[in-house]
Amino acid sequence: MSADGTGRNPATYIADLAAEVEIPENGTLSRVLYKDHKLRLVVFGFDTGQELTDHTARHSAILYAVSGKLEVTLDGERVDVKPGSWVHMPPNLPHAVRAL
Repeated sequence: MSADGTGRNPATYIADLAAEVEIPENGTLSRVLYKDHKLRLVVFGFDTGQELTDHTARHSAILYAVSGKLEVTLDGERVDVKPGSWVHMPPNLPHAVRAL
């Protein structure tokens, strides 16, 4: 049964993804916007120079850049990411993110 008690899955709509992220001064923000048994949507906000160091995840992940510029390292290969860029990362792929 769904959370609304109807037995169906209600839709989730986020009108402005960028408005959901406040960029902290000299820091990084992580906020879960949606979570169910199959999917989790997490938004990150990075101040310039902030980063997530090299790590892996047990599940596939998608990175979609809403604003700003990022340097993303995918299994040792660096790519420049800008607004509108989309990156799919399979499980256990080493990756890192740095805000430019």
